[in-house]
Amino acid sequence: MNRFLTVLILVLITNTMAYSQDVGKIIGKITISESDGVYASVQLLRSSRGVMTEADGSFVLDDISPGEYEIEVKYMGYQSKKARVQVLAGKTAEVNLHLLEDKLGLNEVVISATRYELDRKESPVVVGVLNSKIFNATQSMALSEGLNYQPGVRVETNCQNCGFTQVRLNGLEGAYSQILINSRAVFSALNSVYGLDQIPANIVERVEVVRGGGSALYGSNAIGGTINIITKEPVENTWQIGSNFALIDGKTVDNTLNFNGSMTSEDLSSGVTFHGMYRQRGSYDANGDGFTEITQLENNTFGMKTFLKPGKRNKISLDFSAIKEYRRGGNQLDLPAHLTDITEQLTHNTLIGGITYEAFSGDHRNNFSTYISGQKTTRDSYYGGLGGGRTKADSLLAANAYGKTNDFSLVMGSQFSRNFTNEDMLIMGLEYQISQVEDHIPGYLRTIDQSVNTLGFYGQYEWRPNDKLTALAGGRYDLTQVDGYYQLGQLSRDSDISTAVLSPRINLLYDLRENLQFRLGYARGFRAPQAFNEDLHISSVGGEPTFVILSDELQNELSDAYTSSLNYSHTIGDLQFSLLAEGFYTLLHRPFTTVSTGRRLENGSIVEEVINGTGAKVRGLNLELNLSPSSPINIQSGITFQKSTYNSPQVLFETDPVLESEPVVSSTTLLRSPNSYGYISGSFALSEHWGIDLTGAYTGPMLLPHIISTTGYMDLVQSPDFFDANLKLSYHFDLIKGYHLELAGGVQNFLNSYQSDFDRGALRDSNYIYGPGRPRTFFFGLKIGDFH
Repeated sequence: MNRFLTVLILVLITNTMAYSQDVGKIIGKITISESDGVYASVQLLRSSRGVMTEADGSFVLDDISPGEYEIEVKYMGYQSKKARVQVLAGKTAEVNLHLLEDKLGLNEVVISATRYELDRKESPVVVGVLNSKIFNATQSMALSEGLNYQPGVRVETNCQNCGFTQVRLNGLEGAYSQILINSRAVFSALNSVYGLDQIPANIVERVEVVRGGGSALYGSNAIGGTINIITKEPVENTWQIGSNFALIDGKTVDNTLNFNGSMTSEDLSSGVTFHGMYRQRGSYDANGDGFTEITQLENNTFGMKTFLKPGKRNKISLDFSAIKEYRRGGNQLDLPAHLTDITEQLTHNTLIGGITYEAFSGDHRNNFSTYISGQKTTRDSYYGGLGGGRTKADSLLAANAYGKTNDFSLVMGSQFSRNFTNEDMLIMGLEYQISQVEDHIPGYLRTIDQSVNTLGFYGQYEWRPNDKLTALAGGRYDLTQVDGYYQLGQLSRDSDISTAVLSPRINLLYDLRENLQFRLGYARGFRAPQAFNEDLHISSVGGEPTFVILSDELQNELSDAYTSSLNYSHTIGDLQFSLLAEGFYTLLHRPFTTVSTGRRLENGSIVEEVINGTGAKVRGLNLELNLSPSSPINIQSGITFQKSTYNSPQVLFETDPVLESEPVVSSTTLLRSPNSYGYISGSFALSEHWGIDLTGAYTGPMLLPHIISTTGYMDLVQSPDFFDANLKLSYHFDLIKGYHLELAGGVQNFLNSYQSDFDRGALRDSNYIYGPGRPRTFFFGLKIGDFH
């Protein structure tokens, strides 16, 4: 027996030595400065082999068959790098690579275009990315303040009384954009009214913008495109506390305190990041009439994001945020709401969270994930006016203008993806979405009780026959059930709709040259008949509230979106350059259109109705130019030229049957859609410690509705153009290792490009607002922590 064991051991040793002589090894080190290594990803292309480097940047790839290989190294915020290596039997090949900073984000990893991670340059769909640098450069405290810095993207304020904001993609209003939180569609119609102001900018890792139809992946409401808000992942141990003190027009205080930090285990098997914000802003009156143009605001936010890797091939992720916000606008803010002339007052309590489980196969080519995410919001509201003791009837109605809203959305699903050896990719998924909203204002007999349930099946295949061509084809089939009851005074609507929609997509990416890419795409989008963000918002005209109700004949809205683009990028040492030209053409079929009926209810409320309008088309060109000639200089710019028109004149204001003298107002142009708008951002490192940021957003003239308070008639007016320019100067102290200090000061909208013709008094049209969200504002900021 002993002799047998000895022979067996000798055979095993001999075979192991023989095998080791038949394979080779690759070792190396990845650095980002002269000596500092990083936790980078090292991938052996055209294989399933890959490793993460150690803390010093070193890596080892064992048991590699002899031959010529290409490895690719990736690290967030730096340019990916490839290198060829020859592996010989029984030998060790060494590859040491130095990564350069990706100042323009050309090599970022994105997920929104395909529902799986891939390099931005390899995506068959153009993906725009806003990262934390632009929010820092513009001194943005909330997400809404920095979203303008992408082609085709424009944020606007729509109400003087409550500060309602919306983001438009390629000229289409906010309800056409699907806003995602960490790739999940839990940002409801109610959240879209004020939610962009409630998300702190300091928690955002990046915002991915996909222009054009996105219903093939994410379902209803993605006609204009998708905006995916990716919150910060825990990747290293870091912390930061920041404060910003601002004076709007040199007199109204806007004070913010925020913090965030993260902790990870040494083996990167677990981590957590947390964040918080407290903001207090006073009200601002631009024309001295005693009524606000900027609302009083108080916001409290806290959240976290964590992950755990129970094994090498699975991961559990959890995120959670709690938001409490109070805002009030109108006049006499020191009085109870029902004793004022005009007040819009809202208190939101929002919880958003989700959990995801991911598992990979042994060769990392198969991925399975399952998830559930949800949002719950309660809103206490007051929309009323003329309660200042004018008449007993006014005071009684005003005292009953308080309302209550409950909003709930849930999305759950599973997805499978397969990465084939030729780099083709297949994904399939199943998703179930629930959206429920109850909105009651007893004083106005206003009720929205709506439930929307959607079951969606999606799939797509990405075909890569060679290194130059990538073709993607896919689609989604949605079964939607809308059950709603809508009441306004004596008017009421019932909705019980079942609808099925197939949303296909096809995209093509072709590398004409190494640095020149051509893309072509088509996508179908749809919106089901339901109440959206504008329908849950109430404005005031002539001192009376204006309500929106859905037509009882409302049908699905469909779109066909066509895009094509050329993208040239070049890197030589420190020089980075990128130019994008993207054309878009979107056809809208049965677009949802809000018509002012001119009708008043017995309580004085003004009625607007959502109907299916005439067909419309939006076409235009997005241009983006980014340049970084050296590390101290970074310039990014973009501009959009577009035209948005109805196929035939669309009625926007109807004649009240009782008042036949009222004129009918129609338009062939989509309202609030300028023919040109753009941005520019320049960051300059003056020295090791000093930095300066110059940023600005341009908005061209646009057609606007204006309700004349004295008559109640609608007029269409054209706004002037605006350029909202900002200047920021910062100084960075490196006190000790892991402890830094940054002081910053500057002026937002230093040209004071601001609306000058606001309506005045209690009878004003509160929706007649346009241009930058604030006048000239001085600010001072402070940051302390372990940050770069």
